[in-house]
Amino acid sequence: RMDKVRANNLNPIVLAFVGDAAYSLFVREKLAFSCDKKAGEMNKLAVSMVNATAQADFLSEIYELLNEDEMAIFKRARNAKKTTRAKSATVSQYNISTGFEAVIGYLYIIGDIDRLNFLLNKGMKDEGWR
Repeated sequence: RMDKVRANNLNPIVLAFVGDAAYSLFVREKLAFSCDKKAGEMNKLAVSMVNATAQADFLSEIYELLNEDEMAIFKRARNAKKTTRAKSATVSQYNISTGFEAVIGYLYIIGDIDRLNFLLNKGMKDEGWR
């Protein structure tokens, strides 16, 4: 794990890179533990949840719960210059999803798994996902 000072100094796109993987694993674990479906069906569900549009929607569910540090990470990543472009989302949705992923990556890197699980489970509950 990394201390908060060092994590705060990471490029926000690097945090989003880690957050993308952490969020994808979270979604896949949730599906594996809660669904009685074949792997191909679970993959389709995961893809529908781990994309810029869905992540932007998810962020709106937990936005008010973000603390000061998380909000700062979100805004830095949302506003960061990106080398890739949105494929199936608006520029705004893509920027918001990058901020979302950066927050997830930050919490994962600093080892605040309780906070990470709280936010992700809260968002899943509010979206009515089980």
